[in-house]
Amino acid sequence: MIKVLILFIVLIAGIIIGPIVAGHQGYVLIQTNNYDIETSVTGLVTCFIILQFIFCLLGWCYRRIRGTSSFTHNWLKGRKYHKAHSQTQKALLKLAEGDFSQVEKLLIGHADYAEQPVVNYLLAAEAAQQRGDEYRTNQYLERAAEVAGNHQLPVDITRVRIQLAEGKIHAARHGVDKLLDQAPRHPEVLRMAEQAYQRSGAYQALIELLPIMQKEKLYSAEEIDKLRKDAYKGLINQYMAEGGSENLKDWWQSQGRKIRHDPVLQSIVAARLIECDDSEAAEKIIITGLKQQYDEHLLLLVPRLQISDSKAMNKILTNLIKQSGGATPLLNSTLGQLALQHGEWQEAEKYFKSALAQRPDAHDFAWLADALDKQHKVEEAAQIRQHGLLFSLKHEN
Repeated sequence: MIKVLILFIVLIAGIIIGPIVAGHQGYVLIQTNNYDIETSVTGLVTCFIILQFIFCLLGWCYRRIRGTSSFTHNWLKGRKYHKAHSQTQKALLKLAEGDFSQVEKLLIGHADYAEQPVVNYLLAAEAAQQRGDEYRTNQYLERAAEVAGNHQLPVDITRVRIQLAEGKIHAARHGVDKLLDQAPRHPEVLRMAEQAYQRSGAYQALIELLPIMQKEKLYSAEEIDKLRKDAYKGLINQYMAEGGSENLKDWWQSQGRKIRHDPVLQSIVAARLIECDDSEAAEKIIITGLKQQYDEHLLLLVPRLQISDSKAMNKILTNLIKQSGGATPLLNSTLGQLALQHGEWQEAEKYFKSALAQRPDAHDFAWLADALDKQHKVEEAAQIRQHGLLFSLKHEN
């Protein structure tokens, strides 16, 4: 702009000064091999000024064209960004509708121009997985990994989530282990670890993870407790399957006091030992547990034991009656079953009648009738069976 201004000033000066020096223009000769160019000084200056003006005009035109090209490029680029944003919004609506084919199409259309391209590719991968297209799923995951750069955590999380959905449990387990090294307290990583460990039978790993899950308040205390019990139940089943009762007993003895004094775990281990016909080891665990506290899970196992001498067990159960301020229906029923097993018919009758007076139960009716039959109380036994039948029919309806 300044050059143009200078040119105009020179032109104006030329117009003013030109006539003054018209009579003193001088002479300029430019000679080449083939041509001779003759002109006045004024003519040469005028040609120079015109040439400068042409150069400035050409420069201005070039800058104008270049600016227009840049504007056009930016406009087209902005249009693509707008299109990507619009399609992403539509894809989210289609995702809510469950139209995964459209979700994938809308997300991929202008993914590279989206606000977060990695999000588009990851959502497209999950949509492809929902359609069952494994090739497209892997393709989108690879593209997401490329655009994510150093931020690979969302890509790795999505990959493991898809592996779990596809049932690739061992691959998911491997991926979860790597994620726990990167982000050991990430809520989604912990949730996926829970699924992967449960489904792969990695119960010990899940047990070790539970304190972190509890600290991060991922689940309620009740849910954490259930997860813990289920994990120990799976672990107990594994030890029994691998080496029978001996292997299970060795593992149980190696556990800390807190584990060995857990009544729920005591009942699980005792039940598995009873299944292995190791009634003696199961009885020790049950007696240890009942000495600590009243627990119905353990009481329910007592009649399944093969007890040669019922005195020790009767003593434990009698102490429980004293501690709880009276016999519960289950305690009376358990004592009645023990008496029935050892031929103590009158004692069995007494306990079953006490249990039934507290609450009716179809099994107790049947056992009481058996005890009465052993004492040749046929009519009373028939009445009890009738009561038991009526009770069962009533509760079935």
